[in-house]
Amino acid sequence: MEMPNQLSFLSIDIGTIFFTLCNLLILVWVFKHFLFDRVHKILDQRQNEVSETYKKADEALENAKNLESEYTGLMENAREESAEMVKAATKKAQSHSEQIIADAKSEAAAIKVRAEEDIEREKKRAQNELRGEISELAVLVAEKVVEKEISEADHDRFINDFIENVGDLK
Repeated sequence: MEMPNQLSFLSIDIGTIFFTLCNLLILVWVFKHFLFDRVHKILDQRQNEVSETYKKADEALENAKNLESEYTGLMENAREESAEMVKAATKKAQSHSEQIIADAKSEAAAIKVRAEEDIEREKKRAQNELRGEISELAVLVAEKVVEKEISEADHDRFINDFIENVGDLK
């Protein structure tokens, strides 16, 4: 029966179990007091840092979105202002162009009126010169008629000469 001796190392000793449990509890308390509390503090501190970083990142993202919307609004206003400036410049250029055209038309009309007046003056002057030459010719014809008796043939010749001279004046 030697078997029971061999199983003796497997026997349960209550003192050893109690001593082992006390050692385990002391180790857990030491670890908890000196190790776990410090680790928890470090983990809590790290968790707070990460939370703060996420909070700052969210604030930065919100700020970026606000700046983007503000920038978009400013760009839209700038586009509207530039469109208004282009419209105003176009209107100003068009009115300036119309004014130049109106001035040119009035100047052309004034030049035309002056030219017509000059033509009318020259026409009257030419008519007056023609009348003067016709009267001189009439006087010459009258002098020749008075100097001699005119036959019908001479009379026709004088009239033809007079008509030819008048045609040369034109």
